[in-house]
Amino acid sequence: MTTEQTETLLAMVVVLGMFVLLVLPSVIGIVHDRRIDRQIREAQGRNENEAQKSSSRSTVPSTATWYAEGRRSKKLVSS
Repeated sequence: MTTEQTETLLAMVVVLGMFVLLVLPSVIGIVHDRRIDRQIREAQGRNENEAQKSSSRSTVPSTATWYAEGRRSKKLVSS
């Protein structure tokens, strides 16, 4: 291998290295964005599943509702 070929090879390696250094942050950002998008889709899927489960459940009045209804009925009886 001659000196000229060695310099050419070295120059190509340097150019490739600079290209990788310039492109690497973009690739890391794209991978990061895709991971976040996947997490958002999974969270939305879980929320939809929970909404479907809660709408199919029978509704039971809370303690506050039961207490308020009891007080209203007492007022009607006493008046």
